[in-house]
Amino acid sequence: MYAARQRPSSQRRLAGLAGVVALHAAAIYALANGLGHCAVEILKAPLEAKVVAELIKPPPPKVEPPPPQPKAVKPPPPAYVPPPKVRVQAPPPAAITATTDIAPTAPTPPAAIVAPTPEPVHEVVKVPPTLDQNRPCKPPQYPLASRRAEESGAVVLKFLIEADGSVMESVVEASSGFERLDEAARQALALCRFKPGTVDGRPERSWARIRYVWKLQ
Repeated sequence: MYAARQRPSSQRRLAGLAGVVALHAAAIYALANGLGHCAVEILKAPLEAKVVAELIKPPPPKVEPPPPQPKAVKPPPPAYVPPPKVRVQAPPPAAITATTDIAPTAPTPPAAIVAPTPEPVHEVVKVPPTLDQNRPCKPPQYPLASRRAEESGAVVLKFLIEADGSVMESVVEASSGFERLDEAARQALALCRFKPGTVDGRPERSWARIRYVWKLQ
């Protein structure tokens, strides 16, 4: 009894679904045919309007006649002006000048030039320092090593002598060829006393030069 009642309702549902499907199919068909046709017609309309717009030409512009040119007005002739009168003055009479010959004067002889008397030239007298013979010093001793090596030669020494005759500085100006001989001569002669050098008789600091010869006997 219950199954018999359920069958009519199921059939109704199936019939409703079939109707809905048919309606959807009809709508899709109508859209595919009808709207496609309309779309074609709508797309064609702008193309025709474009062609018509290109064929239409604007009306030619109106040509206006040029304005009349003004007539040239001739200026009136200038008024006549008489030329000014010019007065011509007579030239003044030429002046008469008298010339007189003047004899040239004799030139004055130049004054004699007197040469000035030259002043006497003062010559400075310089005396170099020398060894003081009143205070003799010991001669340098021959180094034993130099004697054994048979070293010999001449050395030139320079001494800076103070105004009191003492030696302030000593240097080797020219070597004998052996440093041992040079130092022995410099140290020994630096202990000597000297007579100071003078300038115009006054003692002054000055350099003295001594040459010492080392010779084996």
